[in-house]
Amino acid sequence: MNYLLGIDFGGTSAKGTLIDTSGRIVIEATSEYPTLCPEPDMREQSPEDWISSLRDVTREILEKSDIEPSSILCLAIDSATHTFLMTDGDNSPIRDAIHWTDSRSRDQSRKLEERHGEEILEKTFHKPDTIWTLPMICWLREHEPETIERARRVFFEKDYIRFFLTGEYMTDYIEAQGSMLFDCRNGRWDDSLISMAGIEKDILPPLCRPTDSAGKVTKEASSFTGLVEGTPVICGTTDTALEVFASGAIARGDRTVKLATAGRICVITDRPYPNRHLVNYSHVVESLWYPGTATKAAAASYRYFRDTFGSDYATLDREASEVSPGCEGLMYHPYLNGELTPYADPALRASFTGMGSTHTRGHYARAVLEGVAMSLMECKNYLDSLDIPSSGSATLIGGGAKGKLWRQIVADALGIKLRTTLSSDSSLGSAMLAGVACGVFSSYGDAVDKCVVTADTVIPDMENHIIYCNMLRRYRAIQDALAPIYNTDWVGA
Repeated sequence: MNYLLGIDFGGTSAKGTLIDTSGRIVIEATSEYPTLCPEPDMREQSPEDWISSLRDVTREILEKSDIEPSSILCLAIDSATHTFLMTDGDNSPIRDAIHWTDSRSRDQSRKLEERHGEEILEKTFHKPDTIWTLPMICWLREHEPETIERARRVFFEKDYIRFFLTGEYMTDYIEAQGSMLFDCRNGRWDDSLISMAGIEKDILPPLCRPTDSAGKVTKEASSFTGLVEGTPVICGTTDTALEVFASGAIARGDRTVKLATAGRICVITDRPYPNRHLVNYSHVVESLWYPGTATKAAAASYRYFRDTFGSDYATLDREASEVSPGCEGLMYHPYLNGELTPYADPALRASFTGMGSTHTRGHYARAVLEGVAMSLMECKNYLDSLDIPSSGSATLIGGGAKGKLWRQIVADALGIKLRTTLSSDSSLGSAMLAGVACGVFSSYGDAVDKCVVTADTVIPDMENHIIYCNMLRRYRAIQDALAPIYNTDWVGA
């Protein structure tokens, strides 16, 4: 038996999925790492933590599966878009990576919008915001010019990890679309956008397709990870693109609802939909796109609540399930790092409102779940307003989809049927992509037919849907009242 390996580097952990050539999941492994917060608006990660997690995941998979490492035919790595790292001439990191949830570049985003907003939207299909690489590099140029002066290469997260394995420097065009340095209409790095960043074009990686070869595991990497020297590695791509693929959404009109670090609602289309409140990326299936809305802190909100106020997810879910919809007036807004759709405002901050002396930890836990659902309702309503052709139901993806209570809350809030699969993890999508690249699967459709298995279908409770629609009006009113306060100079001082 031969195998395919996919490894995802998410907001808080690395996850590996090993599948056999029939599409069956053999084993999964996870290794957590921290996100560093040197200042309130800053989110960074250490590349050393990524590499340590790579080692932990590969070794655990090899040890627990008891397979011969030589039986792995091909592997791929993915990660969240936008997170980037600059290295010197020896390919050594100059500083920690800036994570995509970092919001320090608010002033740079505003200036880019004022001076070049139309050009940027025309070329990249996006509005300048703190999540994109271009404003982050502009911040570095202003505050850490020595970093820019020393930089000889720009790595995106998955590309740095893959470089450690193979020594090959490249990125795929989907990843490049998330940099705001790439002309999405003409498929190339753009000189004008690069000049806005104040960097040289030659420090950006060569471009390729997600299924292109990215070399083979080196002798040094083999010794570190346990993988066999010479194992083929493909370029891979971004996590959401591969979650969408792993969910089976490969046809025009398919929809996905994502509950991961961030939340997304995407529709599979045959073209991009440039819009200041949408995120547009190419699908791994050529000629398709998956434009969508986004909320910044979905599962990140629940993890923050768990880590800050104690307990574990199972206990929090049980306590939250004992609270009725609406949490007796307690409401949460999930703006831990600003918000995207429909506000595009990095200054917004999270809040609990309507607190009373009778509210328990269960009320707060459920309020977090419902608050994220409210944000997803706003995402869905905005997407629906654009009249993009789509199916009535959707597939729920991301780590948050594992929670039975949260699945039901989201289905009730959105008022649509939600399908879940045995796994829609992007690491599965990476393994499937590796299988397409090396010919184990004859097509993307063949990979979906063999690897994607429906696990559950969640039917919305329409009485609860009415409750949540009424809640949404109060949710918006609170947001409208607090937004001007968060956008004053003294907030956070």
